[in-house]
Amino acid sequence: MFKYFLLVCTVSLLMACGSDQAINQVDKPANEPVNLSFTITNMYPHDTSFYTEGFEFYKGQLFESGGQYMVSKLAQVELNTGKPSKKIAIDKNYFAEGITILNNKLYQLTWKEKTCFVYDVNTFQLLNKYTYEGEGWGMTNNGKQIIMSNGSNNLLFIDPETFKVQSIVGVTDNNGPVANINELEYIDGFIWANVWQTDVIIKINPESGKVIGRADFSGTKEKYFPNELEKAEVLNGIAYDSATKKLLITGKYWPKTFEVKGLVD
Repeated sequence: MFKYFLLVCTVSLLMACGSDQAINQVDKPANEPVNLSFTITNMYPHDTSFYTEGFEFYKGQLFESGGQYMVSKLAQVELNTGKPSKKIAIDKNYFAEGITILNNKLYQLTWKEKTCFVYDVNTFQLLNKYTYEGEGWGMTNNGKQIIMSNGSNNLLFIDPETFKVQSIVGVTDNNGPVANINELEYIDGFIWANVWQTDVIIKINPESGKVIGRADFSGTKEKYFPNELEKAEVLNGIAYDSATKKLLITGKYWPKTFEVKGLVD
């Protein structure tokens, strides 16, 4: 009887271990993202008054959204000078965040005010306002849907005509969920994103949410503007011109915008 008891205990223990292994296999994160190499090939001036939250090319023109209460703004920017060719101030009670442009409409998120402003991209005339739950961080689009981040590891896929969430994809890497997904750019079927409080840009599969690549821009500030570090904050701003294949990056209060080769070309 005692031998039978030991046998039962042994089998139960083995079954429990097998169960744990199965759970671990299911929950095991995907492979580690590839470290992506790149080259900075050009530099342009950047307006240091911009606490950059959104950065986007549209039909060859560069647009930028600047945050902070009292001084938030939206501008069309001349790349070669860094100066706005057209600019509007945002109400002092709003903290402007990410932007995206779809069908000649420019969408601009706000941080905690749960409001998305919609403008005519050519005139900056306000056309509409939408509300949403939670915070607004970064934004891009895939040609049909707006893709929005909110500070978590989730990406929200949104109907641009109603601003209703159609689906949510969680971003993960080999260590699990990747939080603080910030400024976004949709390039050739993939989502590229800044990770807040880092100088890292990640490449995301929009269907699975898996991070498949990462580019580390640490040291860029120290190398290219070592005497202007007091005000400059983290990397935040990705803009891609699909016509010219030009990829730009910048950061909050940075004095430079950089052209980058090797990541998407």
